[in-house]
Amino acid sequence: MDIDALFYRAGEEYSTYEKHIPAPYIRTEIPVIPGEKKRIRVSGLGFYDLFVEGQKITKGLLAPYISNPDDMVYFDEYDITELCEGKTSVALGLILGNGMQNCPGGKIWDFDIARFRGVPRFSLSVIKDGEAEDIGKNCKWHDSPILFDDIRNGCFYDAGAEINGWCCSGFDDGEWGRVTPAEQPRGEYRICDADPIVIRQELSPVDIREAVFDERINLRDAVKIPTQYKFDEAGKKGILFDFGVNASGICRLKIDGKKGQRIFIRFCELVTSEGKPSAVNSGFFAPVSYGQSLLYICKGENGETFEPSFCYYGYRYAMVFGLEPEQVLPETLTYLVANSNIKERGSFECSNETMNALGRMTRVSDLANFWYFPTDCPHREKNGWTGDAGVSCEHMMLTLTPERSYREWLRNICKAQNEKGQLPGIVPTGGWGFEWGNGPGWDNVLSELCFRIWQMRDDLTPAEECADSLLRYAAYLADNRDDKGLIDFGLGDWLKPKTGTQTAPVRCTNTMMSMYIADKTARLFDAMGKPLHRDLARTLWTELREAFRRELIDYSTMTVIPKCQTAQAMAIYYNVFEPQELEQAKKVLVDTVLESGVHIDCGMLGLRVIFHALSDCGRGDLAFKMITRDDFPSYGMFVRQGLTSLPENFLPDDRHDNPDSLNHHFFGDIVSWFIQRVAGLRVNPHGRGANDFEISPDFLDALSFAKADYDASCGHVSARWDKTETGAVLNVTVPEAASGQIALPKGYTFTNGQNTAELKSGTYNIIRV
Repeated sequence: MDIDALFYRAGEEYSTYEKHIPAPYIRTEIPVIPGEKKRIRVSGLGFYDLFVEGQKITKGLLAPYISNPDDMVYFDEYDITELCEGKTSVALGLILGNGMQNCPGGKIWDFDIARFRGVPRFSLSVIKDGEAEDIGKNCKWHDSPILFDDIRNGCFYDAGAEINGWCCSGFDDGEWGRVTPAEQPRGEYRICDADPIVIRQELSPVDIREAVFDERINLRDAVKIPTQYKFDEAGKKGILFDFGVNASGICRLKIDGKKGQRIFIRFCELVTSEGKPSAVNSGFFAPVSYGQSLLYICKGENGETFEPSFCYYGYRYAMVFGLEPEQVLPETLTYLVANSNIKERGSFECSNETMNALGRMTRVSDLANFWYFPTDCPHREKNGWTGDAGVSCEHMMLTLTPERSYREWLRNICKAQNEKGQLPGIVPTGGWGFEWGNGPGWDNVLSELCFRIWQMRDDLTPAEECADSLLRYAAYLADNRDDKGLIDFGLGDWLKPKTGTQTAPVRCTNTMMSMYIADKTARLFDAMGKPLHRDLARTLWTELREAFRRELIDYSTMTVIPKCQTAQAMAIYYNVFEPQELEQAKKVLVDTVLESGVHIDCGMLGLRVIFHALSDCGRGDLAFKMITRDDFPSYGMFVRQGLTSLPENFLPDDRHDNPDSLNHHFFGDIVSWFIQRVAGLRVNPHGRGANDFEISPDFLDALSFAKADYDASCGHVSARWDKTETGAVLNVTVPEAASGQIALPKGYTFTNGQNTAELKSGTYNIIRV
């Protein structure tokens, strides 16, 4: 859709830490003709809230989207016909938030110096017979009670500055200023087609107690902030609300306030061993009094209710300052858990409670970090780190419905690609992430999202839209090989546990990641009917593989150089070895794991593949032990430590009071292993289409049952196995349109003596031989 739109602004100054500029109220009135359909189109940069006759009708939080407006400018459309019935005119109101347009909390990633930084602006049109009539030019503006807003820092609000009836017909706006034309955004204009961000759940506190805020404040910069907003919370007493789960969202404050009473809240995910709530791991980007903060100045009424705008928080704990004793009630603060409106598609359950807990923790982190697109953490960076999204894509596609939002984000990824074909480490970006924070392990996101949507949903549309970018990135890889034909740049096996052992070098991990990218790109181009593009990508794959095999394999032992878990697992998973070499290569991986004491010794790239590689070795039992044990480093230690989401790193217990983020999703591929390798429900493993499945369970000795469910394009698929004295019983449910097979592991047969069968719904008795 071609969109022709004009943008307007209120004032000329944009908000900074040093000088706060309130968010503007914007209003106008439009006539209503009886029986006429009313549809409006709106954009707000960075964010907007939309009101019709005093009723808020915004599609969700942080509308319209989170983007670089030099790349993409998003609009939403609303049918307001019903709201106009019986009226001769209606008032339209907007409140504009800073969003990406003005992002002081993003200084670390250069958002404060982005070319697009400026005052918030908006476009407002009425759609008639498919044509847009600009009504933004008729709008007037006034300061709103939102004194300060920033997506990372939070929201400051003075309820005493509210203006009753401001967005209702007949309101006297004679003293309000007129909007003026704004600089037009440079990006592509389009209607947003991502899942909106909605409030998914309301949580009451599980505990309320007095506490002292951690005196350690981890500051990135010291800036001079307005005295009236400075609240040195370090070491001060307040009331701690514990909501029991480390998720993301906003809150609802409900209070019988006293006029001018100031309520200050710091949101955090950590309580130290001394019982102190702490922002030491989540507030490094902001000055004192900012960073996951909320300031509410009461207007002095009973039942005052407030929900912050244009920001969100990652938290389990809310430290509230300024409450009187009689105001400390469970209903004073409610957690409004929010994320993109993606649905559950798949699930897993088994007899091991550690695995079940890890599945729940993965789901919490996946959702807490999905705000239009996957972010790295909901409390601190809130960036669309590409590497995180790439390693999480398969398990999210198995368990959730992210493909609509992935497709919209892919458009932004393609726009962010530079003239060299290079991709940044975060999207959106204002230019940061090309010199550091990227490389094939991160750039993999482009092909991975396209490939998984095609593989698992039979949808080639994203790949077709990204075809030029896929080809340009393949050319970029081809042009940036070293003199040995290897790829030796970018981030590598990120956040490997500090065990003192060998780390896979970048030339090793990133040559294999480049092979993987080239292979997927070739397969996508083949499916799109682009043989020349396919052949270019396939040639790149062949040349990278030959270079890797020539330079980085010790053929006397079939060991990748240097020997380590990540290198060997990736080589098996990404098809570096020839079939006749695999038996010995697999033995090396198993030996390497055993030499580690069956502990995890991989970073982000290795963890994405090692458990699957071990299952391919017939050693799912080792993967199970690596995951479920509860000593350092393991996943089970997260459960023992009482975490409710997946953290960013494997850290020993003595780092409890000084951890990294406690809410990241990039270690969540264990859920893919649970579903596909333990329960055995594998989606399109042989490239025959999204409705082709293989049920190939692993009857692990440590489990008595396992089950998985998945909503495929053709219908619901489920597999459950239960141990018996002689083997197991397998129950399978598949739609009639599904195809595939059931394949049993070594040592098990059906009652007819076979170990494979055509995939059909039914109950299968399995014998251990």
